Amino acid sequence: MRIWSNWTRTALRATVVTGAALALLLAGGHAALADGNGSQTTTVHFHNATDSFPSPNPCTGADGVVTLTYNGVMHFTVNKAGDFWATGTETGDFSFVPTDTNQPSYTGHFTSWFGESDNNQNGVDHSTFSLHGTGSDGSSIQFHETQHFSTNANGDVTVSFDKPVCG
Repeated sequence: MRIWSNWTRTALRATVVTGAALALLLAGGHAALADGNGSQTTTVHFHNATDSFPSPNPCTGADGVVTLTYNGVMHFTVNKAGDFWATGTETGDFSFVPTDTNQPSYTGHFTSWFGESDNNQNGVDHSTFSLHGTGSDGSSIQFHETQHFSTNANGDVTVSFDKPVCG
C-alpha cells in the first residue's frame, strides 16, 4: 500500500527542512573545505525532535494521528560546480492513535534514512523507512519501505520505484 509514504515523506520533509535551515545558518561558521575543490560540508545533529501529523495506518488504512520523537544527523555538501549531496538518518519512537477508537493504537521504534545527489547530468533521491510496534490489542506491526527516484540532465525520470512491505 502506498499510504505509508505519508509517514515517510512527512518525516523526511520535516527533517530536511529543519536540517537545511540549520545548515544554512551554520554554514558560515562551521563549513569545512573538502579535498581543496571548494566543497563545503555541513553536519547537523538534532535530539528529541517531535513531529505529529494525520496519516492512515500503513497496513489497515485506518485514519489516525502519528507522532514521531527522534534523534538524527544530516550531512550537506555542495562543491563549487553546484553539485549537491545530502544524507540523513533519523531513529526514535512512534505512536499511532486511530480516529476510530475501535481500532488499536500502536507504539514502537522507527528508523529512516535518505540520500540525495544532484549535478548538471543527473539526480538521484532514495530513502528507506522501517518500523516495528505493538498494538493496544496485543497485535504487532512491522513495516519497511524503499523508495528511489532518478532523473537525467533533461529532467526526465529514468528510474522510479516505491516498495512498501507490511508484515
